[in-house]
Amino acid sequence: MCKQHEGRDELIFCRSVQGFYFCQMMKKNLPSLLLLVTALLLMVSGCRNGFDQADTSHVFRYNEAADITSLDPSFARDQANIWPVNQIFNGLVQLNDNLEVIPAIASRWDISGDGLQYTFHLRKDVRFQDDACFPAGIGRKVNSQDVIYSFRRIMDPATASPGSWVFGWLDKKDPFRAVDDSTLVIRLKEPFPPFLGILTTQYCSVVPEEAVKSYGTEFRRHPVGTGPFCFAFWKEGVKLVLKKNPAYFEFENGKRLPYLDGVAITFLADKQSAFLEFAKGKTDLISGIDPAYKDELLTKQGTLNPKYAGSVQLTRQPYLNTEYLAIMVDPSSEMMKDNPLRLKQVRQAINLSFDRTRMIAYLRNNIGAPGVYGLIPPGLPGCDTSKKYGGYDPERAAALLAQAGFPGGKGLPSITLSSTSDYLDICKYIQFQVSSLGIDLKIEVTPPAALKEMKAQAKLPFFRASWIADYPDAESYLSLFVSGNFCPSGPNYSHFSNTQYDRWYREAMTTTVDSLRYKYYRQMEELMMNETPVIILYYDEVLRFTRKNVSGLGSNPMNLLVLKRVKKG
Repeated sequence: MCKQHEGRDELIFCRSVQGFYFCQMMKKNLPSLLLLVTALLLMVSGCRNGFDQADTSHVFRYNEAADITSLDPSFARDQANIWPVNQIFNGLVQLNDNLEVIPAIASRWDISGDGLQYTFHLRKDVRFQDDACFPAGIGRKVNSQDVIYSFRRIMDPATASPGSWVFGWLDKKDPFRAVDDSTLVIRLKEPFPPFLGILTTQYCSVVPEEAVKSYGTEFRRHPVGTGPFCFAFWKEGVKLVLKKNPAYFEFENGKRLPYLDGVAITFLADKQSAFLEFAKGKTDLISGIDPAYKDELLTKQGTLNPKYAGSVQLTRQPYLNTEYLAIMVDPSSEMMKDNPLRLKQVRQAINLSFDRTRMIAYLRNNIGAPGVYGLIPPGLPGCDTSKKYGGYDPERAAALLAQAGFPGGKGLPSITLSSTSDYLDICKYIQFQVSSLGIDLKIEVTPPAALKEMKAQAKLPFFRASWIADYPDAESYLSLFVSGNFCPSGPNYSHFSNTQYDRWYREAMTTTVDSLRYKYYRQMEELMMNETPVIILYYDEVLRFTRKNVSGLGSNPMNLLVLKRVKKG
């Protein structure tokens, strides 16, 4: 709990009937028994000096409907976990809002001419947060061995980290070498241009071995890092509280970051209830848009409803998130033997059978761009907007169905599309549009956790999915269709396999010439989209609704939450 050592202030978090708050008290020269009695008395009296309504002027509050499963960066695989982990930890490098790789724990780095060796020079003023796992509870300086320990921990099968893939390109014999406490060398087995971008993922956060050994499996709920905020309190499913790290190493205009005193996260699963909390001023941020409050916050043109202009500000920008329908295309899959989606013409017919522009306008208030290109979203190098693979062409769709042996849909078995309730409106829209071609599309609404598990186990023939870039390179999208990445061990949920695709992928990853790499990217995408293991729906946008008294939040195409520069009031 980021405990302060003897003689320093300590935040004692206590529970009252109205929520969870923290109290500031001086620990200096108090015997431990007196400290315990004082804390108990404060708890009984309903201590209020904390993140209550009257004391949130410098506390950033948001709701996480998806809940948080772990604060261990080794398991930061989805946005719900990534956001708080990004406040607690740092990696060697980080991304700015323009998706450029900039220093973090490493102040600079050098890359050898052959692209195989990366030498990182660490800052000498980065400390782990104060915690009881250290002698006297005082955090120590970060060194090269800490980075090596953190990376080897991710690679260790015993950790079972979903992020182990990030080091798949390392030299297996000699991947890491600590030249000294502040110089680290990482060697790759072959060039991999996106490697620096991969190091910005939260999986690559630096953790202290003392904390991992001290807390064991409880490190997931007792994290210790180097970030702008440190862990304070977590009642799972109710509230998570982070507090300011007074020794954080980054400065802005001569002032140490962060500006906030803390972060408070609640876990209301109901989106309408979460919106009402925001509307009442009890939270500071809503990210994204949901059908539950879409028409209340936005006009049909996608601008902020004028009734909120005095209290709310809206930020919009392209998001590296592609929403799509995924199709199992593995011919050996037992469940696909009688499924018409095994036929490429049927998949292509569905791809051309619905109007994405109207879908975006009517169902998303013009938030996002129609998915008419490929899987790579516009804005990333490698995306080719001169070629369209989607669009609305019912005549061509009907001709493709006839080629597949189903003229006018006659004899075509029904097709089931699996989705969560969040996307039911879009699925129904597609259902209605494809029916004009004689396609009987049934919709199966599945809880998110169940859908995620069935998708990972390749038990769904047709389902809605999305892919958010882990790092700003088109390889993050194209690797989804490499034969070696079949789920459950990888993200190839469609079990797409093509020898030429795999060959181009390998060649793209071994060239250090960007223009040639992007050429391979475009070839791979064209081949994959013509085979149609996915049907692109739209390219999303980052929408952030914040209270007018919030500044410095910024926005980025990864939708990464960065709170160290945020000010309130």
